[in-house]
Amino acid sequence: MTPVTAQDEKATAPAGSARRALAGRLSWGLADQAASSISNFVVGAYVARSLGVTAFGVFSLAWVTYGVVLNVSRGLATDPLVVRFSGVPDASWRGAVVRSTGTALCVGAAIGTACLVAGPALGGRVGPAFLCLGVTLPGLLLQDAWRFSFFAAGAGRKAFVNDLVWGVALVPAMVLAARAGSVAAFVLAWGASAAVAAAYGCLQSGLRPRVTGARGWLREQRDLGYRYLVENVSLSGASQLRAYGLGAIVGVGAVGAVRGAELLMGPFLAVLMGLSLVTVPEAARVLRQAPHRVGSFCLLLGGGQAAAALLWGGALLLLPHRLGELVLGDVWHSASQLIVPITLGVAGAGLGTGAAAGLRAFGAARRSLRCQLFASVCYVGGGLGGAAAAGAVGSAWGVAAATVSGSAVWWLHLRSALREHRRNPIPEVRTA
Repeated sequence: MTPVTAQDEKATAPAGSARRALAGRLSWGLADQAASSISNFVVGAYVARSLGVTAFGVFSLAWVTYGVVLNVSRGLATDPLVVRFSGVPDASWRGAVVRSTGTALCVGAAIGTACLVAGPALGGRVGPAFLCLGVTLPGLLLQDAWRFSFFAAGAGRKAFVNDLVWGVALVPAMVLAARAGSVAAFVLAWGASAAVAAAYGCLQSGLRPRVTGARGWLREQRDLGYRYLVENVSLSGASQLRAYGLGAIVGVGAVGAVRGAELLMGPFLAVLMGLSLVTVPEAARVLRQAPHRVGSFCLLLGGGQAAAALLWGGALLLLPHRLGELVLGDVWHSASQLIVPITLGVAGAGLGTGAAAGLRAFGAARRSLRCQLFASVCYVGGGLGGAAAAGAVGSAWGVAAATVSGSAVWWLHLRSALREHRRNPIPEVRTA
């Protein structure tokens, strides 16, 4: 047996500390997203049970629209922050955060104003829901910006506490909304409670968003920000187009059924999204410290998520019908028919996120943009083509096929990026 020398012990200690630090950051990411996703799941289930499948479809349209706006904010404000200001000195982080969060506020105010204008024109049940969404968008986007800011600093615990505050504020807000009994009341309650958490984020960080710094931030980050904007909007925009198209082709009830099936995947999506909060910063750290491990890190990440999605979907198939009805009410019957294709779609997405994290760490915005545009076109085509052929079930199968195809393209581009990096390593990595 080879004796362990003092030199070996010195080399082992930092490696063990690094692994523990990584595990800690991942744990806070999972905990934070668990808090966020549990609250989202409870809100969705509560609205589904309170209002029925048609009204839940209207609520889902507002939810999907918020997802598009959220991705606009992330592309312009927080995605460049995470790529360029993860693990940097505190002074640099603070200077970037006040401008990044100010940008998120500006995005919320601008698009919120557009929702306020569009609401009266839409009329019916949809119009008031969009009016309430427009009022609450600035707070919703600022709360999300604080989460990413804290993870960029390696302070996942603060992000977790911030989401807990949102969850606590949701309880009385949902009770009041239930008394009103309208979709608009639920949208307002959901957004107003997010504003409470956004204000608490200012207290946690000791910082105030600097709206006047938004223009400078956009100018400095334009090489990444605008590409990430197009990439993110193509993702969420594809989801929105699919939802609107599904509603037009099949009916608003089909939108509610798809949203119900997605809620069933909620606990696993909590894991998927929780990891996504920390995967890009961690991939960037791996790139700086051990660039030869980036490929294996991304493969482990994506493969693990895909396997976990399949396991969770299998467990859902064994769920008793009575329990499903208890959770989703009338939405359960139509949502349960979509479990298999929704599971395959989420597994494909999980596999692709590993490659996406690697491309983000490289700052390969052109490559990631091409991948996302291809995936989004496939998503809309598969979702709407399937809806025309076989309703909500066909739409779910079309999306599953599109997601798996998109994942393959992500991995092909990551492989090309790894080859380019081996030929021309970036100076930062050489120094590290």
